[in-house]
Amino acid sequence: MSETPAYLRVAQDLRRRITEGADGDLPPGSRLPSRARLAKEYGVGPNVVIAAMRLLTAEGLVHGRAGSGIYVRRPAELRPMIRSWHAGRLGGTLLVPDESGESAGSRRNCSSGTVPAPEDIAERLGVTPGDPVMRSEYVFYSGPERRTVSTSWEPLSLTGGTPVVLPEAGPMAGMGVVARMAHIGVTVDRATEAVTARAVAPEEAAALGVPAGSPVQALQRTYYAGDLPVETADLVLPAGRFQLVYEFPVGPASPMGPASPVGAAKSGGPHESGGHCESGGAGEPDGHGESDGPG
Repeated sequence: MSETPAYLRVAQDLRRRITEGADGDLPPGSRLPSRARLAKEYGVGPNVVIAAMRLLTAEGLVHGRAGSGIYVRRPAELRPMIRSWHAGRLGGTLLVPDESGESAGSRRNCSSGTVPAPEDIAERLGVTPGDPVMRSEYVFYSGPERRTVSTSWEPLSLTGGTPVVLPEAGPMAGMGVVARMAHIGVTVDRATEAVTARAVAPEEAAALGVPAGSPVQALQRTYYAGDLPVETADLVLPAGRFQLVYEFPVGPASPMGPASPVGAAKSGGPHESGGHCESGGAGEPDGHGESDGPG
């Protein structure tokens, strides 16, 4: 039977010391010993310590601070992120209630620009790869905290030349996909949303301000008018900060009709009013506005 690699042995012991919490020698918020000290303590080389730190970082147990060292992460209290098709907010919501019960997500940055549809996005939108689409990138904030990043795409064959071609500009700026499409005579009547768990991508880690390898929840959402996809989006949020909570209509009085069978329930996407987003050129989104999320 092969021997356990040295970096796993180091990580296992540090994990034990960390998970003992306040009763251990590495309580939440404490700074880990230096790389050299850990290497001497465990009788291993510095590369072994580095590998162990990478593993513990990926597990969300520790995090690095530039120029300061590595610290034990404090346990985060998961906040609910409500996904809803409530009658009063048919555009769908992405809300983080504060202590008063109000939405705390009061700010977002965004940029939009025309790009050729990548193959996977073209398939989701039912268009030909290379067809022009409006691509919008968002960063959602709760106070100073970056809570979600999102990228959405809309086919210009549908919105091109209309007042709603830019999601965050014009007469329907920040009003969400449902209201914007209704403005041009398109009735959005359903949405699909798939959720997966994975490690954060490097560019997402930078945008969210989380350590490389951190766990995230990835949402893939598409809005439809009948069988016509009108918008698709990818949303990413740190798994250690938020708990997804889905609110579904039930019963014959539901604005969405009778309750759907298990596995066929419908949900919405992020929408909160306000904000402005400047458009960019083809393939070069630019500009930064402040509001709360795409359709």
